[in-house]
Amino acid sequence: MAAPAAAHHRLYSSSAAAPGPSRRFGFSPRPSPHGRFSYRAAARVLTRASGADAGGGTSTSSAAAPPASATATASLSLEELRRGCTTWTWRGMRVNYLARGQGPPVLLVHGFGASVAHWRRNIGVLSESYTVYAIDLLGFGASDKPPGFSYTMETWAELILDFLEEVVKRPTVLVGNSVGSLACVIAASESKRDAVRGLVLLNCAGGMNNKAIVDDWRIKLVLPLLWLIDFLLNQRPIASALFNRVKNRDNLKDILLSVYGNKDAVDDELVEIISGPADTEGALDAFVSTVTGPPGPSPIALMPRLADVPVLVLWGDRDPFTPIDGPVGKFFSKLPSELPNVTLHMLEGVGHCPHDDRPDLVHDKLLPWLHGLPPPAAGAAAV
Repeated sequence: MAAPAAAHHRLYSSSAAAPGPSRRFGFSPRPSPHGRFSYRAAARVLTRASGADAGGGTSTSSAAAPPASATATASLSLEELRRGCTTWTWRGMRVNYLARGQGPPVLLVHGFGASVAHWRRNIGVLSESYTVYAIDLLGFGASDKPPGFSYTMETWAELILDFLEEVVKRPTVLVGNSVGSLACVIAASESKRDAVRGLVLLNCAGGMNNKAIVDDWRIKLVLPLLWLIDFLLNQRPIASALFNRVKNRDNLKDILLSVYGNKDAVDDELVEIISGPADTEGALDAFVSTVTGPPGPSPIALMPRLADVPVLVLWGDRDPFTPIDGPVGKFFSKLPSELPNVTLHMLEGVGHCPHDDRPDLVHDKLLPWLHGLPPPAAGAAAV
């Protein structure tokens, strides 16, 4: 998830009909045999539905978790973040984004269920040296959630590419978490020369949901339950009841505590970041479409296309959604030995959302890497 896969959904405004099938990209249930359905068990699996697995490991970073006050000091308040946002119209739909700072552009892309505000502990630091853009993907945060829209990884990647072309208009470093990372990988693999200056992946997902990882024994073990959940989510009353259970603030906090290594980072503000937009119209439809939709392209197939793009991979080793010993995790662990443009750092004691879990460790690796990037070619324009 770009963000915690435990997280969910956002605001809605009526808008134009969903766009047709992707033109830019060339990618193209049954009941459980185990007795009575458990809402609690289903909720646990649902929150993992977009985390689909990854890994890492050439160098490690660790430190004692800072007190809550230390991480809060560098944070921007939710009100400050909201005031800094504006909207961009994409295919007749409103997309919420923030722009702050001056310097080479960096675009932050959240994970499943999250939003611009999930970068609360990073935007202030990055904007001291860079023009920071942060975007709410369609279906999340304060961006539109059109009725009947089918959310796909390819659509989000197209949104990112069009944002670079129409709003940023300069070569840009893409920084993503979870499914936001995967959307950035897809966008970078399809972008025109010099549009993407670099790529930063924070616990990259293997797909929009766990149906992408069919060769992981953990997924095989719960596959009947995933099929059951897909079936149940197509029944509106059941979907609504299950969604309400998942987004309950107490349940959501428990889920977030299981996702974060630094428990002090799971504060009331984080719960509000995830749960607030989940109470708005259209959030249920976005949730159902994301969990039950096609998983999309795999980063395993796409990363070899990016041999000319500098890539920084940062991985929290306590991630229950994208375990380092899963298929995608093992792939990223070996990637630096196969692609010299890839740098990987393992972050010890960190969970699925390193940028919010331990921003200090992320900044220690991210800032020097950004500073060391070669300057963009003279006159280079985005996309």
